[in-house]
Amino acid sequence: MKTSEKGIEFIIAHEGLRLQSYPDPATGGEPWTIGVGLTSAAGIIDVKPGMKITLQQAHDYLVASLHQYEKAVNEAVTVPLEQNEFDALVSLCFNIGAANLKHSTVVKKLNAGDREGAAHAFLMWDKANHHVMAGLHRRREDESHLFLTA
Repeated sequence: MKTSEKGIEFIIAHEGLRLQSYPDPATGGEPWTIGVGLTSAAGIIDVKPGMKITLQQAHDYLVASLHQYEKAVNEAVTVPLEQNEFDALVSLCFNIGAANLKHSTVVKKLNAGDREGAAHAFLMWDKANHHVMAGLHRRREDESHLFLTA
């Protein structure tokens, strides 16, 4: 499966979109980020200070970077998915990484046929340094809602 345009818009809404490169808030420098959370580590472009991109480039770079997360979801999930479920899982994977998704309770419950339990398990991923983060909690609630809403 591929992420729908609605799924792409969902990710942009939760990640944000910046057309000029900006430094990592923790370091004040590397890794530099642009577009929708894109760093050089994604292998799409080499992000440098002072870079500017267009809205179309930001969209294209996001779509290119989503391939790895779509692949991770397609490999981890063994049950058929609806588009809304796939989009929610790609959003989660984009944010927590493929390895975390693969071993998550979300995937375990989903593959066991427990869609309600899988949707609820999104909320397990709302912490940073063992503390609930309000922004992550809202995102997980939105992903869970998207997952359950055909």
